Amino acid sequence: MSDFDSPKAKKKLTPTQALLRAQLSCAYQERCQQEIRDKLYEWGLYSDAVESIIADLIINNFLNEERFAKSYAGGKFRIKKWGKIKIKIELKKRKISEYCIKKAMEEIPDKDYITTIKQLIAKKSKEIKGGKLQIRNYKIAQYIASKGFEQNLIWDVLRIEEE
Repeated sequence: MSDFDSPKAKKKLTPTQALLRAQLSCAYQERCQQEIRDKLYEWGLYSDAVESIIADLIINNFLNEERFAKSYAGGKFRIKKWGKIKIKIELKKRKISEYCIKKAMEEIPDKDYITTIKQLIAKKSKEIKGGKLQIRNYKIAQYIASKGFEQNLIWDVLRIEEE
């Protein structure tokens, strides 16, 4: 458990203490503005102090929405094997701008994206035994779509794999 999430964090902090704790948190891991804003309110600060601290973190490059979005998208794609749809939804939940989301999506190479779909197809194909090819392909497509990949790409790759 990091200091950022510790039970001690529930007590009210002064703006100076909160700034220091937020800086440490941002230095430890990329964070988005909304995540820090929520923590600052949780620490008992009022809106003027919260916005002042957010501005300070941005000016001193502790917070950078574009950097966060790129890091988040890259990590979720490479490690969790998430597709662009799911990544975009999660970034929107974190109130990331459309511009930053677009930049983050550019970080995922098309070649790697298709390769990941192929890997997921191969993995799921081993798990699904027997049955009609159409039903198997439907189940595979559903699984990959649930990970946030686009239906049209999934079916294009499935058709190529059949040939």
